[in-house]
Amino acid sequence: MSKLQIGLLVSLGDDPTEGIKKVAGVGLKSCQVVSWKPEKWTEQAGGLLTQACKEYGIRVSTFWSGYPGPCVWNFTDGPRTIGLVPPENRKMRVEVLKKAADFAAANGLPSITTHLGFIPEDPHDPNFTPTVEAVTEIGGHCRRQGVGFWFETGQETPVALRRLIERSGLDNLGVNLDTANLILYGKANPVDALDVIGEFVRDTHIKDGKYPTDGEHLGRETPLGEGKVDFAAFVAKLKSLGYTGPLTIEREIHGEKQLVDIRRAISLLEPLL
Repeated sequence: MSKLQIGLLVSLGDDPTEGIKKVAGVGLKSCQVVSWKPEKWTEQAGGLLTQACKEYGIRVSTFWSGYPGPCVWNFTDGPRTIGLVPPENRKMRVEVLKKAADFAAANGLPSITTHLGFIPEDPHDPNFTPTVEAVTEIGGHCRRQGVGFWFETGQETPVALRRLIERSGLDNLGVNLDTANLILYGKANPVDALDVIGEFVRDTHIKDGKYPTDGEHLGRETPLGEGKVDFAAFVAKLKSLGYTGPLTIEREIHGEKQLVDIRRAISLLEPLL
């Protein structure tokens, strides 16, 4: 089996060079670049990103694209604020994600990634079909641009996500499997989730965490090795499915502790590659 590569999630920011320097600074060659601000997706930003990647020998595996409007990361307000499921923000976010695809295509980035939101389990839910239609519209635009469209796991069950992909009928859709999010939202165990959506996994967020302990709030993210994810089993199963993409580390804190935890994550992952 081929040796996998470790990556890191970094921000596009005001100067994309800073994020790429961060990747190089921890000795990695792969990254995802994230931005929630469409006004930053400019030709100048794309040029700086391309230049920095060339200078430091870094490959961007996906452009993680956020969108305007409220996103509340809990169980009570999340279903009506996150992603393409809430009808009041759907049309606007469809257009924003098309713009993200344009930015990716213009700068040679292979895909865009985002959160779709709390995809209804019931396919007869009034929000299910419109969400599929929105995904199909964006996915079709991505396909014409030669770009993939990946969905980060979290708010939905693996079955609901697979159903949406199947209903779209597109061949350029995939999954960014966030190992911790499936646990933080209480939706699945990431190792078992591969039985359902493993064939669609194109990228990952390597993150750890614990299950929710009440019905209002998500579980708690932890440094790698301190949560519920069995990374040895997860990586072995990914490889058995023929996965050759990156293991992209995400640590959702800031400051020096983030860097400490990233370096620790690299040391824990290296023996599994």
